[in-house]
Amino acid sequence: MEIWVDADACPRPIKEILFRAAERCRLPLILVANQPLRTPPSPYIRSVRVGSGLDEADREIVRRVAPGDLVVTADIPLAAAVIDRGGVVLDPRGELLTADNIRERLTVRNLLDEMRGSGFEGGGPPALGPKDRQAFANRLDSLLARHRPG
Repeated sequence: MEIWVDADACPRPIKEILFRAAERCRLPLILVANQPLRTPPSPYIRSVRVGSGLDEADREIVRRVAPGDLVVTADIPLAAAVIDRGGVVLDPRGELLTADNIRERLTVRNLLDEMRGSGFEGGGPPALGPKDRQAFANRLDSLLARHRPG
């Protein structure tokens, strides 16, 4: 199992949780972004820099993800593509995205895109708070416990 991170939009506190988890579980953690990233020195943590085009990081993750890999992203179309390839998706607020709930999320996302395109200004999601970080850490621990060898 590898952990892939859509790192351009991933909040720093979530990356820090992932850094600690990769070290603790000795799992490969790959952050994919179109800008340089700082990562702690570790044999388990690395970054992949992609071109600056729209969705380049998403395409790279989809290209490289294997069934059973974990992808951390809030990007719904990326999540759907990862799920279609057999990956597991966790958003930065700790919600597990699955084949059962991703189509509904895509529908809502597309509706909101249409509304924004017609001038609706609804704002984005609230800032990531302590409860979100805790929910993410708890769900991540649960997922990693299921994938431990032995």
